Amino acid sequence: MSTVSGTGNSYLDNLRGTETTNSSTKKTALEQSDYFALLTQQLAYQDPTKPVDNDQMVSQMTTFSMADGISQLNTNFKSFADGMSSNQVLQASTLVGRTVRVNSDSLVFDGTNAAYGAVEVPAGTSSMKVNIYDESGALVRSSSVDNPTAGKFDFGWDGKDTNDTKLEAGLYTMKVEATVSGKNQTLATSSYVPVSSITLGSSTSTMQLNLLGLGAKKMSDILEIAAG
Repeated sequence: MSTVSGTGNSYLDNLRGTETTNSSTKKTALEQSDYFALLTQQLAYQDPTKPVDNDQMVSQMTTFSMADGISQLNTNFKSFADGMSSNQVLQASTLVGRTVRVNSDSLVFDGTNAAYGAVEVPAGTSSMKVNIYDESGALVRSSSVDNPTAGKFDFGWDGKDTNDTKLEAGLYTMKVEATVSGKNQTLATSSYVPVSSITLGSSTSTMQLNLLGLGAKKMSDILEIAAG
């Protein structure tokens, strides 16, 4: 006698499993329709001699509407924040390999290509001197500029010292001294540095750009994105 497999029982068992799963699914929060259904039941079973006060009922409805609105607002804001976060990650990822400018007194020399910095020249500046120091603090190069134009002034260093000798790759320090309206002062500098990678943020930290030689910087620290 042939043996018939029990596919019918398995199908019924699957149906029962689906029914069990569906019946066990419960809402974790009251929705607006649930609230008004409860309110209708309350009105239907209220004591006719002591009806619910209209002001109290309106107050309950207003409170629930406000709570429901705030909950919806929180949901929408979270979606908006998630979208903004994804957009920031996408924007930051396009910066990998690009050169950005940040406030710093450091010049990153890779041993081959020139390192670039910038300074904001105040109005009334008659002269300016750009000094480059190595990691030991020794002066390796100095360059003077007469009557620089006010505004952002970009400058480059080819990695050579005063003897025209190419120096090793590394982190160098720049210091810009200027004579402004007859007085000597040190100007704040910024540096052009490549973006090597990005570190994604979390619930407790913000996304950061990892700059070659300068470490991690926030997106808000970026002053300029160089062309190219």
